[in-house]
Amino acid sequence: MRSWWQEIADLVLPADCAGCGRPGGTLCDRCREALRGSGARRVLPSPVPPGLPVVHAAVEYADEARAVLLAHKERGVLRLAWPLGEALAGAVRAVCGARPALGGEAKGESARRPRGLSSICGYRRTGGRARSTVDRGQPRPKAGGGSSAPEANRALGKPLLLVPVPSARRAVGARGHDPARRIALAAAGVLRGGGRPVRVPAVLRQLRRVTDQSGLGARQRRANVSGALGVVPGGDRLLAAGPVVLVDDLMTTGASLAEAARAVTAAGGRVAGAAVVAASLVRINRN
Repeated sequence: MRSWWQEIADLVLPADCAGCGRPGGTLCDRCREALRGSGARRVLPSPVPPGLPVVHAAVEYADEARAVLLAHKERGVLRLAWPLGEALAGAVRAVCGARPALGGEAKGESARRPRGLSSICGYRRTGGRARSTVDRGQPRPKAGGGSSAPEANRALGKPLLLVPVPSARRAVGARGHDPARRIALAAAGVLRGGGRPVRVPAVLRQLRRVTDQSGLGARQRRANVSGALGVVPGGDRLLAAGPVVLVDDLMTTGASLAEAARAVTAAGGRVAGAAVVAASLVRINRN
């Protein structure tokens, strides 16, 4: 568990960059820019686990991004939560500009909402920019081009729910913090700063113990987490507050996100998609 003296040391002692190791601060400008990447992209693991929602990642899990994520997760460099949250917020924005693939669309192709709507995340386009209608007393827009989008209209006026994939209790205890939830809270702060109403409800929990995923293949990971997640008592009411974007720090095979989507959907939640800081060993859709 992270000791109090480690918390104080992070604040008062000079630190090397968590991304490249150069002296001068916890995260240098170059590595901070690397975390932002060239823009979040849709990512697909291979094979794609059943039930996986559309996933967007800010960056690839490599080089500086990998080093920063590990420093935050395993070494408890908590000041990295904000820049990681900025990266995650970019992936969430990408989710809110896309929609789940519909029948007949080419597998792996990024789909877009009809012109005039941003998505089921509850924002409309005005002059090319997404604007929330929450607390503005604005009427709900109709879909452009003659298309109807009842899901998008229902989402207007509701907060966006960032639901973190939960870590095992023993892992949280060993690390002294929950990395995914901490990054999700930072991302919510970034998005709120842009005028988006966002909540981070801790509604998912592990129903049973799972094996450490490291070293497991895609099929083994799916079996390991199948049925392992559920919603906390009263979580269904929290999920009814708005559309859900599942969030995590990293996606490898997508098994955990698929299981999280199953649990949220079973409790009546509406999953708009998933967002991660980084994705490993995936095919990245550049469209």
